[in-house]
Amino acid sequence: MGDPDVLEMVQEEERISNIETEYIFGMNEPLSSRETSFLIGEEPVFKKDEQSKDSIFFRDGIRQIDFVLSYVDDMKKEADFKAERRKEFEQNLRKTGLELEVEDKRNSEDGRTYFVKIHAPWEVLVTYAEVLGIKMPIQESDIPPAETFPFSYMLGPLKLPKNVRHPRPEYFTAQFTRHRQELFLIEDESSFFPSSSRNRIVYYILSRCPFGVEDGKKKFGIERLLTSNTYSSAYPLHDGQYWKPSEPPNPVNERYVLCQNWARFSYFYKEQPLDLVRNYFGEKIAMYFVFLGFYTEMLSFAAVVGLACFIYGLLSMDGNSSSTEICDPMIGGQIIMCPLCDLVCDYWRLNTTCLASKISYLFDNESTVFFAIFMGIWVTLFLEFWKQRQARMEYEWDLVDFEEEQQQLQLRPEFEAMCKHRKMNAVTKEMEPYMPLCSRLPWYFLSGATVTLWMALVIACMVAVIVYRLSVFATFASFMESEASLKHVKSFLTPQITTSLTGSCLNFIIILILNFFYEKISAWITKMEIPRTYQEYESSLTLKMFLFQFVNFYSSCFYVAFFKGKFVGYPGKYTYMFNVWRSEECDPGGCLIELTTQLTIIMTGKQIFGNIKEAIYPMVLNWWRRRKARTNSEKLYSRWEQDHDLETFGSLGLFYEYLETVIQFGFVTLFVASFPLAPLLALLNNIIEIRVDAWKLTTQYRRPVAAKAHSIGVWQDILYGMTVLSVATNAFIVAFTSDIIPRLVYYYAYSKDATEPMRGYVNDSLSTFLIADFPNHTAPWEKRDFTTCRYRDYRYPPDHEQKYFHNMQYWHVLAAKMTFIIVMEHVVFLVKFLLAWMIPDVPKDVLDRIKREKLMTIKILHDFELNKLKENLRINSSELAKQVIIQENKVQLAKSAV
Repeated sequence: MGDPDVLEMVQEEERISNIETEYIFGMNEPLSSRETSFLIGEEPVFKKDEQSKDSIFFRDGIRQIDFVLSYVDDMKKEADFKAERRKEFEQNLRKTGLELEVEDKRNSEDGRTYFVKIHAPWEVLVTYAEVLGIKMPIQESDIPPAETFPFSYMLGPLKLPKNVRHPRPEYFTAQFTRHRQELFLIEDESSFFPSSSRNRIVYYILSRCPFGVEDGKKKFGIERLLTSNTYSSAYPLHDGQYWKPSEPPNPVNERYVLCQNWARFSYFYKEQPLDLVRNYFGEKIAMYFVFLGFYTEMLSFAAVVGLACFIYGLLSMDGNSSSTEICDPMIGGQIIMCPLCDLVCDYWRLNTTCLASKISYLFDNESTVFFAIFMGIWVTLFLEFWKQRQARMEYEWDLVDFEEEQQQLQLRPEFEAMCKHRKMNAVTKEMEPYMPLCSRLPWYFLSGATVTLWMALVIACMVAVIVYRLSVFATFASFMESEASLKHVKSFLTPQITTSLTGSCLNFIIILILNFFYEKISAWITKMEIPRTYQEYESSLTLKMFLFQFVNFYSSCFYVAFFKGKFVGYPGKYTYMFNVWRSEECDPGGCLIELTTQLTIIMTGKQIFGNIKEAIYPMVLNWWRRRKARTNSEKLYSRWEQDHDLETFGSLGLFYEYLETVIQFGFVTLFVASFPLAPLLALLNNIIEIRVDAWKLTTQYRRPVAAKAHSIGVWQDILYGMTVLSVATNAFIVAFTSDIIPRLVYYYAYSKDATEPMRGYVNDSLSTFLIADFPNHTAPWEKRDFTTCRYRDYRYPPDHEQKYFHNMQYWHVLAAKMTFIIVMEHVVFLVKFLLAWMIPDVPKDVLDRIKREKLMTIKILHDFELNKLKENLRINSSELAKQVIIQENKVQLAKSAV
């Protein structure tokens, strides 16, 4: 960090400290009897039956509960130590102005849990709203809403009611200042700050509140108390029950409104109430749903084009000359192919792959090239339009001048606890925790070695799956050849397809198992690195998890796309893995169909498993927790107990949601040339995903602490990297995995039939091998009456002086493939850069609105200060006139007396 940045941070800290100090020392007004009773620990008489179980207020029914802490009596040795910590912490919370109310364990359903309810009074809210720089309304906006396009009325069925879409009018806003309260539109102090801002303010205080001095170090923060089990949980309350609206005097139950208009699966086609999500959960969670919704909208265009390409392949399948020749008994039925494995595999006729060749053509046709280029442009448009959408949300949600959350930049308690050294800060001249690089270096090495080891383990598991496919292929082939009952299914269930399907399913299971264990290990390793701040912790974990999941989910697809069948050799001189298993060959129609199978199983399986896990896991945990308490949420006594029994969303909840979406984005972009239906599957999944995530947040999880975020953070850089990589992978898939380039070379250079240029392509793409040249350890046991067999390659025949060497057509095809890759990459990258240059990151209308709002805000502030100055001058001038009159009267009286 440069000196200007450090100085700016120090100045900001000083500003915050001054505001807090001024507030705390300004609390010299006499306390009311109610406040006095709370400070000295008195508890008013309370009858359990007289308060509604859905109440979100203290027992007086006036003060709203903004946060809840819970703890259980500890019978171990540390019980007194924890109790002392809690006492100190709660006393310090009261000193900051927060009001606390304790629920005895006798009033809880399980008879064991204490609940500490926290309320932030007005003075606390206005003080820390200024500290956190929260923007609040000063005047209703006069900027007209954005113009709708001419056919927007057609989207009426997709719209939500206006009061749900925009629950509050648009306002000009300014950073709240408690000395200018008259400037802000304060109609009701109890509802001026939304509940998300209230719980954010309280959490800010909780995260900075000290609870004692241990080993000469000042200890502070609720997170450390939660880590040490001094408190068992800390959470803000939901507004009420999600299945019914609140009853007076409770405020409007936004949780119920969200559940009815957002978390219902029957509303899958409706827009999201993003403003309401932002008001309830905060900008950070709302930004995730903005991104997921926008990504889903953009997927709809890719899905339509992908479906059109698939339909084109379906309609033109019968006219495909390659499939026709393979299926023709007089052509494909007469071509004898060389065995696919040594000794036990027999020779086979090409027409046995008739159905496989037709299915392969569905995804490997002329539209493949078009779709690969289209998706290269689509990802660019997606990212550029996302930048615009993000800029629009920044403006609408008052995040234009947003600075990183201070909680994210705060020192982690674990870092402070592990620091044995302190260092003088050159700017603040204060001692601060410091850990030398030499102390952290061993953990960095361990972290790097662990990630490398696990990625190597993924590669090893992939090799094991390849060995499985190689070893069972011969078993499948001999079994299906000898089993008479399988003769009817051999036409579509060939040994290649059977091995591919079982191998893909096994690979998917291994992926899930490795992913489960690595999540635990990566979190542990990241903690061992002792990151300084929460932001550093999240960035480090993001890098580890993404690198591993990238290798875990995509390695098998990369193998099939770029390695399988490329280094096979030829009959009589095959290459062997570990000198035991013969390398895998592609189907005569190419490896694209197997890549499609692999991609479909992994992508679809992951999405189904993920949605089931996200829906079932929290539901089962909540059910089990209620079962242990021998009750259920409908019969639980209090609002805070109902929320206490819900699952915790956690600080990394959004991290895993983003990770899941980014991995899916990789499937949609990196290998989409092999599977045009991938965007359609992703679209269907995301439509469900939005509602599943909304449902679990509103019904199955405690309410997360609201946090601000003006973007999707580091994930945007990851997406950009994947878009660049996707151009290269799709170009290589079209060139080396699909059969489109060899067909084009034959069409333009080697075809001898002017009326049907593709006639004879299948025969031309197969080379001839003399059976007598088979080594004894590879040839089938049984003798045959034919002398040659065919295999997929471009090599000279046995009677040529350079027999079995690559012929000239091989080099022509290779040159065409390399030319295609270079041309496609340059064309797509040129279009990408042109689009990125033409499309501004911030739309012009948003820029104009930002300028207008800044101008109006300055004008309103200027007018306010000017009127205040005039009023002060008027008061002062009237006082001066009074004093002059008094003095003149005194002079007159003195004269008359004389």
